[in-house]
Amino acid sequence: MDAGAPGVVVRVEDGHGRVTEIVRQAAWARADAGLAVADQFRMGSNTKTMVATLVLQLVAEHRVNLTDTVEKWLPGQVPGGRAITVRMLLDHTSGLFDITHDPAVLAAFLGQDAHQWTPRELLAAGVRHAPLFPPGRQFSYSNTNYIALGLILERATGRSLGTLVQQRIARPLGLTHTYLADSPATSSRQAHGYEPDAAHLALYLPPGVPAGTSFAGPARGAWVDTTAINHSTLWAAGGIVSTAADWARFDRALLSGRLLPAAQLEEMKATVPEDPKDPSGNGYGLGLRKVVFPCGTVWGHDGQAAGYSSVAYTDAAGRGTVTILVPTIFGLAAPAAGAAEQALEQAAVCTVLGEPGPRA
Repeated sequence: MDAGAPGVVVRVEDGHGRVTEIVRQAAWARADAGLAVADQFRMGSNTKTMVATLVLQLVAEHRVNLTDTVEKWLPGQVPGGRAITVRMLLDHTSGLFDITHDPAVLAAFLGQDAHQWTPRELLAAGVRHAPLFPPGRQFSYSNTNYIALGLILERATGRSLGTLVQQRIARPLGLTHTYLADSPATSSRQAHGYEPDAAHLALYLPPGVPAGTSFAGPARGAWVDTTAINHSTLWAAGGIVSTAADWARFDRALLSGRLLPAAQLEEMKATVPEDPKDPSGNGYGLGLRKVVFPCGTVWGHDGQAAGYSSVAYTDAAGRGTVTILVPTIFGLAAPAAGAAEQALEQAAVCTVLGEPGPRA
């Protein structure tokens, strides 16, 4: 908070029944709504872990194969789809262009365009750009992959993705505050999200973000309230809404083997290096990241939606969990805020792993 974040929710479960919950909020943000540990957050790309779980459940049921081609399930919708497999979509080795770099999709993500995107429109936006490399050659994170996987799930089951999330994961685990959303906030308990206004955002634009990028929404001093932005650009790549406790329960169930047979869980944990120069570092499996900290390795994902950042980790056995929710993306781009968030992550992970944490 001292580094400038508008708020933070921390939930740590140490694997021995002890839960620590911490909530802090900037005074200026309380005028919109108080922040609470039970608030719903847009989980962004953490959604990918849930979507991958659904795919692997169908694999276990012999309804989908990891070697199936995109062309088999989405005929004529993805150029070169005969060479792209379901596994390549899951571990981001397909080479497909990332839809978030498409100008029209980005405009909607920022709230500058209110168009309600359909999943098929999103897929078409991704594949109208040339692929980055031949399928299977390397790792390159792309939200387009998971839009395609969402459509494959619907084609394979005849049910909507939101229904599958409820029937196969949320209801069996008792995740009563978890659902797939593609519209602005629908619950009074959804935390408000914020991004720096155009002038402050310009100071810390990360590489690859176009100059002049700005978010739409009501002004809050040096910030913009992004809660009401249309999130239809996220869907299967980032559209899940959840809480810190719900997501921790999901992560525990997944890594402890409650949601997948052992064979599929092992497939999920088979990673490709996120940085080819560091093969022993962070790796990406099938919708699940292996994240290496100085005090040990955890599994999970991170996520961003306009006004919402989240990280969710668990140990290899699914006992201890870390969930950190911050109501901003680019508010963490400032050096002090980014360093503070990284230190918080490391301290929480070290607590779960029972290892000494970083010195202050």
